[in-house]
Amino acid sequence: MLLGKAVRLERILNRNTRRTVIVPMDHGVTVGPIKGMHDFKGSVDRVAEGGANAVLMHKGMPRCTHRGYGKDIGLIVHLSASTSLSPFPGAKTLVASVEDAIKLGADGVSVHVNLGDERERDMLADLGMVCSRAAEWGMPVLAMMYARGPHIVNEYDPAVVAHAARVAVELGADVVKCAYTGDMESFARVVEACCVPVVIAGGPRLDDDAALLTMAHDACLAGCAGLSIGRNVFQHDRPELLVKALSRVVHDEWDVERALEVVRSGRA
Repeated sequence: MLLGKAVRLERILNRNTRRTVIVPMDHGVTVGPIKGMHDFKGSVDRVAEGGANAVLMHKGMPRCTHRGYGKDIGLIVHLSASTSLSPFPGAKTLVASVEDAIKLGADGVSVHVNLGDERERDMLADLGMVCSRAAEWGMPVLAMMYARGPHIVNEYDPAVVAHAARVAVELGADVVKCAYTGDMESFARVVEACCVPVVIAGGPRLDDDAALLTMAHDACLAGCAGLSIGRNVFQHDRPELLVKALSRVVHDEWDVERALEVVRSGRA
């Protein structure tokens, strides 16, 4: 591994635990300025204060969020996009380059692929190209891999999730983001089929902190390298406390009840 890639990965993955808590904030392109997306710098402040390892956003937003104070936090620049206004919202297209991310001081880039979509072949070509280009610069690639298309019956099916995750590894991704299959045994098989770190997505917006912490706890026991959770974090009433609780589960192996006390009482 190039030294540059190793250094950048250590800004995304905790060098001691080799795990991570990433907070994606790329939703403004997909669905617009939803709750948590208006005061963007404030949202970054809160998740950084909570101890998140990295945030993920589109190339235009670092200029709005660079703080010059407070806790440091890794930056992943998202390279692909689509909007909910499109007749083909699942068809992601590249809107930025590895070089754009380098100029922004990013620690990694990310690409979104929806397997099963009618434009799957274009998204796979984009992922493969980005991985090749990023390798030349020593830039880590996080691949967001989902199974979403007209022939996908259940995107959480363990075999489908395992296939999606393995595609990312085969094409050169350094970190894979995928759906959680719902139980430790089946998700362990997903992780075992990948020779790079696997992180879980947060899924739809939840109003149950215990359920979110339980998912994080169980996924980590199954071998997961952490979380990449957006709306369930930045739309929370106290995102800094939720991130602290999630970080305790991910990095310190706290149980769910102990971590819940962080959110309930405000104690780190």
